[in-house]
Formats: sequence, C-alpha cells, structure tokens
Amino acid sequence: MPTDTLTLPPLTPMPEFSDILRDRETFGTGQSGKLADRVNNSFDRLLLQSGQGVSAATVLMLSMLGGLVLGGTMFVIQENFLSTALATAAGFLLPYGWLSSSVSRRQRKMLDQMPGMVEEMARAAKTGRSIEQCFALVAQDTPAPLGDELRLSLKRLELGVGLRVALDELPERTGLVSLSIFSMALAVHLSSGGDLVSVLERLSHTIRERIAFIGRLRAATSASRATAVLMVVLPPLIFGFFVVRDPDYLTELMSSSWGWGLTMFAIALDVIGVTFVLSILRSSQRS
Repeated sequence: MPTDTLTLPPLTPMPEFSDILRDRETFGTGQSGKLADRVNNSFDRLLLQSGQGVSAATVLMLSMLGGLVLGGTMFVIQENFLSTALATAAGFLLPYGWLSSSVSRRQRKMLDQMPGMVEEMARAAKTGRSIEQCFALVAQDTPAPLGDELRLSLKRLELGVGLRVALDELPERTGLVSLSIFSMALAVHLSSGGDLVSVLERLSHTIRERIAFIGRLRAATSASRATAVLMVVLPPLIFGFFVVRDPDYLTELMSSSWGWGLTMFAIALDVIGVTFVLSILRSSQRS
C-alpha cells in the first residue's frame, strides 16, 4: 500500500505509565573489568541479540542436558573418563553455538531490511508527518526481525518514553552499527531540527554504501577469514580425534611431567591464539 494513502492516528503518550518499564535482568553489571563480569556481559548480549526469546535458565538447562547426553554416550562407548570429560564439554557448548549462529543470521536479515525501512520513513516524512508518526509507521510495516525490534521501541514510545530514550537500546538489542547510526541521526534531528527527509535519504544512501563496502570487505578477506577459522577449529578437532581413537595415548602422555607440561603449554598458546583470532574476526564482521 502506498505510504501517502495511509492514515495514522497521532500518538498519545501516557507518561503516567512510563514508571512501569523495568530494566531487563542481566548477569553482568557492565561496570567491572573482571573476567567473570565480561563473560556474563557476553552471555547477556548473546541472549539478547539472538532473538530466540529463551531465558538464561533454559540455556543453562540445555547446556547441562547436552553435556550429559554426549558425555554419557561417550562413557558408554569407551568407558574412559578423559574422553567423557571432553564430550561433556562439547555438549555443554552446543547451545552457545546455536545462539551464535542465530545472532549472525538475524543480523544479516536486519541489515538487509535497513535501507528499505529508512527509505519508507523518508517517504512518510514527505507527507508532513512528525518524526514519531513516521517511526510508528515503519515500525508497523517492517517485517520481522527488524520490525520486532522497532515495535518494541514503539511500545516504549507509547508508554510515555521519549523517542531518543526509546531508541537507546535498539543498537544494543540488535548489535548493528547501522542501527546505532540511525538512532544517532534521529537524536540529532530531535535536538537541532532540520530537514528530516534529507537526513533520512542521506542516511539510506550511507547504509547502502556501508552494506556494499562490508560485502566487498568480506569477499576480499574470505581466504584470510577461512584460514583463521581453520586455525581455531583444527587443533580441538585433532585433539578430539586422538582422544577418541586412542584414549590411553593421552593418558600416558599426561602421566609424565614433561608430557603434562608441554600439553598445558600448547593448550595455553592455543587459547591465546584463538582469543586474538576471534577478536579480529569479531571486529571485521561488525555491521
């Protein structure tokens, strides 16, 4: 349906209900530099950006169930405590891999929806609607998953929260830099005014150029990223292969002092390398 034929009633915020809004429950405080707090923050961000709507208790229960199933299966097959421990650890991490893949798929879909959403908002602004009405229009018309996040911000807006505050959590909930630019552009327009249509058209053009640049960057660095992923995945796979193939081999290696020391040293180096590689991949894939 064309934008100029739609009629949208004016928003009637009800500030008396804004106090019922509560902050979401989190494990991390975000104010401490300790390792435990950073891990909790990463877990909170993973749950929030996955869009699966599962609670932390459900994820932890699935992790324990996965560890129990894989670990129990390995113990029944080999009756070796070392291979059982490795299988239990792998099963415990399965839900986190599922959430990570959900985040990546969801972010790609939302990024593809961004230019069209901004262009629709610009067309709505040409009809003389206010910025709040334009946002309400695109929030109702945009399909999931981006539409779900916009409608959540719209509900906060209808409860009496200002548009700037309603959009504050949008970049955090999605993990998209493009939505952070979108929120910042609307906040600047609210504070300084100006031509909203021109701002939105330039923003749509910027987002499209950013998407094209990210595509070219990923194509140019595909071989390097594949090598980095192989460096991360290959050592655990080789380690798991030898443990499953001959559990006594690693047990005998760990029984000697030099074998235990070299094994721990290799694991430490691998963890350090994986940490650096993952940080580089995470920074290069931000969208």
